[in-house]
Amino acid sequence: MYLNEALFSDFLESKEILWLGIDFSKAKFTRKGFDFTPEILRYYFNEWNTLIISDQKKYDIRLSFRKPIMNYDLSLISKKNKSVKLNNLLCENINMSDVFSDEDICEYVKTLASPTQFKYGLLFIVESLDTHSKTGAVWVAIIETNTHTPVLCEKFLKVPSGFGTKNYWGRIFYNLLFDIKSYAFYRWENLVRVNN
Repeated sequence: MYLNEALFSDFLESKEILWLGIDFSKAKFTRKGFDFTPEILRYYFNEWNTLIISDQKKYDIRLSFRKPIMNYDLSLISKKNKSVKLNNLLCENINMSDVFSDEDICEYVKTLASPTQFKYGLLFIVESLDTHSKTGAVWVAIIETNTHTPVLCEKFLKVPSGFGTKNYWGRIFYNLLFDIKSYAFYRWENLVRVNN
């Protein structure tokens, strides 16, 4: 986990957050369960992104991140998701032991030309969806948008459930937000307070 304590302390005081979306551009999917055409996969990318906005009571970013105001700008992530090459996405097996490091994700976040109308942006970066282990690996990244500085980057492993590809894998984002609301956010706050 990476945490910029000074910026996270400031983030705690902020009332607003900008939701940038779910980024699939660095993801790996097991071929089993995802052997779809590029059009169908991009359809799912869009559907999973839409879940967060269309069902805010269930996928409640405001509650999980303690922000009364949430803004949306999916333009950057939508563009990145449309550019995903199917050959780079699908593989037979995924080694779940740290496909990306904290440093990899922090460096990636620095390259994102995120919108700057709000100070802090939030995105989920999908590392892998693995039908063999029934696990989704997702990075939570908070960015200071003006300088593209990572505030927080942490990987979570979540288990999907439900029926149909959309709902089954969409459940990992619900479980992730529930985990942040119930445990992770307190842990981040305590890390900053203990060290200050």
